[in-house]
Amino acid sequence: MAIEKFIESIPVGPLAIVALSGSKALGETVDAYISDWRSERVEAKESPITFKGYVKDSYLLDVSTPRFGTGEAKCTLKDTVRGCDLYIIDDVTNYSIEYTVCGQKNHMSPDDHYADIKRVIAAAAGKAKKITVIMPFLYESRQHRRTSRESMDCAVMLQELVNMGVDNILTFDAHDPRVNNAIPIHGFESIMPTYQFIKNLLRNVDDLQLDSDHLMVISPDEGAMGRVVYFANVLGINMGMFYKRRDYTTIVDGRNPIVAHEYLGESVEGKDVLIIDDMISSGDSMLDVASQLKKRKAKRVFVASTFGLFTNGLEKFDKAYEDGLIYRVMTTNCIYQTPELLSKEWYISVDVAKYTALFIDRLNHDSSISDLLDPVERINKRVNEYGNR
Repeated sequence: MAIEKFIESIPVGPLAIVALSGSKALGETVDAYISDWRSERVEAKESPITFKGYVKDSYLLDVSTPRFGTGEAKCTLKDTVRGCDLYIIDDVTNYSIEYTVCGQKNHMSPDDHYADIKRVIAAAAGKAKKITVIMPFLYESRQHRRTSRESMDCAVMLQELVNMGVDNILTFDAHDPRVNNAIPIHGFESIMPTYQFIKNLLRNVDDLQLDSDHLMVISPDEGAMGRVVYFANVLGINMGMFYKRRDYTTIVDGRNPIVAHEYLGESVEGKDVLIIDDMISSGDSMLDVASQLKKRKAKRVFVASTFGLFTNGLEKFDKAYEDGLIYRVMTTNCIYQTPELLSKEWYISVDVAKYTALFIDRLNHDSSISDLLDPVERINKRVNEYGNR
């Protein structure tokens, strides 16, 4: 990490981090990274006025979001936020958090998590100098465009946050980054964990051959093409894609059912293939694509997806692994991972805590994050080290 790039600039305000219930573990790890880095910066220790409160054991605020018997809630900030550079982190998909409504147990939904984010902003009451919301899975991001008379939830959410005083919104791998057109003059970054995927793949698989004769990247649909093109270019390998043939005469669970996956691209026979997408929801589409690739005599099927939601459980992935359809599945820890998932032989957890901490550290200094958003040099270095091994 090149500290000199931003240590010369004074922080925009004392750093304060709120890790809500959905991202407690991630927030604590991010906090530990930043505390460790800042304890080693001599420049900050020599400037006790301009860097007041810069070196601390923890930057996490003491925050509570208690609920009443009806399920209603409030937020209480137990530490001051006046003049602070405030970062609010929450995973809106974390369903493991429970609360009671009239004696009945409820699991927190994305709506509940989003409401808690707004409660923190409201509790800060305009006293924070700058507010950044880090929402790893962008709330309602799959509803990013209108195809009929329907709500535009993600765009409404973005406008609501900036109207409440939020300066920047950071998310990972937005389903469609063009949703930021809803707030064109406010800060919005869709962070791609490409480097983290490649690093963990190379760390956990020691017999990959990184050339176009032995490895291909595959897009499971037309929506993932941008991600796949980037992977193919930085690794110097070829790509292929599937497109979904749908039955537009029928609607099931709010969408047109997929009739078949059709493949476009060169032969995958005898090659390892890496399927790239932003999320695994039920997993049906991903496993169908893996099955199609195995029918075309692909060697091993790897899956890399930023968000492992696994909404229908893990049994079908267990069976796919036993049947040889998939070899490894990688998803990040920016959203909730069940202990069961972490124990699976076919699963690789991709840690993005350090990456998140770098963004917070840089932004607190109001410094450029361009090199963090474009990790080509780091990817090339990692690939060269793997090849030289």
